[in-house]
Amino acid sequence: MTAVLDPTCALATVSGADLRVPLVQGGTSGYVNFDHAASAPALKQVTDRISALLPYYASVHRGAGYASRISTECYEASRGAVSRFLDADDDQVVVFTRNTTDSLNLLAGCVPGETVVLDIEHHANFLPWTAHGRRVVRAADTVEETVQRLVAELCSKPAALLAVTGASNVTGEVLPLERLATIAHLCGARLLVDAAQLAPHRRISLRETGIDYLAFSGHKLYAPFGSGVLVGRRDWLDDGAPYLAGGGAVREVGVAQVEWAVAPQRHEAGSPNVLGAAAIAAACDALGAIDPADLVAHESFLADRLRNGLSAIPGVELVRIWSDSPDCVGIVAFTVAGYAPGQVAAYLSAEHAIGLRDGRFCAHPLLASLGLDAALRASIGLGTTLADTDRLLTAVSTLVTHGPTWTYTRTDGHWNPTPETRPLTPDSPAGAAPCLLG
Repeated sequence: MTAVLDPTCALATVSGADLRVPLVQGGTSGYVNFDHAASAPALKQVTDRISALLPYYASVHRGAGYASRISTECYEASRGAVSRFLDADDDQVVVFTRNTTDSLNLLAGCVPGETVVLDIEHHANFLPWTAHGRRVVRAADTVEETVQRLVAELCSKPAALLAVTGASNVTGEVLPLERLATIAHLCGARLLVDAAQLAPHRRISLRETGIDYLAFSGHKLYAPFGSGVLVGRRDWLDDGAPYLAGGGAVREVGVAQVEWAVAPQRHEAGSPNVLGAAAIAAACDALGAIDPADLVAHESFLADRLRNGLSAIPGVELVRIWSDSPDCVGIVAFTVAGYAPGQVAAYLSAEHAIGLRDGRFCAHPLLASLGLDAALRASIGLGTTLADTDRLLTAVSTLVTHGPTWTYTRTDGHWNPTPETRPLTPDSPAGAAPCLLG
């Protein structure tokens, strides 16, 4: 457990914290990362664990060499780290996948009936459920009315699964998951939570909430090494068709028949991403060691400052789904009158070295229901500081008051500074990012 920390400072050390990037007007500046909701930088604990494991990286499960045994032990122990982090029930298994999208597509092949979803979902939790029937419920203006609509839908016709976001990837608003788990169970359904945005910000107990299935991505949990997680009740995963056909997912193979393994191996055919699993385990251990009160205090202080500051700038409007959200993680969506979101994002990047996200955030139905073609999204992480939030507020205020100092044009759907003076290609001059120099 950590001591109570100053919420104005970074809560943890992340890769890239001291990164400097070029500005379009010349010179360089420290990079401010407000795009954690898309991909978060690696925690120091994660990179340290990967560095320690790399010399032992080898085949797993069937290798007799010492390095193989170390890799196998590390891979399987990673399941335990994830299970502890989520306080999983004894009947819930941990399956390693590529990301949240992969996890949800895997589960979709195991669900023995229809799935009910909201229209606010990320495409990863909206598109996969069509195989056995997807029923879409439109979100209301309040959380309470939205819950009542879900109750009505689940009571009107049996469903196997209720699939909801843990925290909106657009606005950060959180649904009452324990209540939804109770409702789903009373209606004979199970609850799946897309926790891609919730897991990095809030501690989750599957045991206490009653959540049956949960998915998240390592790259959003400060473990950007190409792995994800699906945790859930064993029976559907044991009975479902193997996600991939291949070695590792079987017990015995004959010319005419196959005996498949049970979960999790049933859905992990091929050579697994050992380093990705180890990275997720390290991130789970690191986040689990942070006092949840410190985590919320750090995020809430910075998010409130950002929301209040943006609201005070003429022409800036915050984006919300509900008027009565009980909780909201550190994601702030907004628009700036007179400017396309992509133009604002390009300006912030080129002139102020601030990175955030613009667009529809893989949530097209939600943006349409809010009457928006696109928006901006600033997402806070463990490495965010008070100075970062104030830089963003100053940059947006400067745009509204004085306009950009550079010209920005839209080409093939993307806004870019014209001319672009920053080195961005492999044959750029000295000073370009090392990873782009070949």
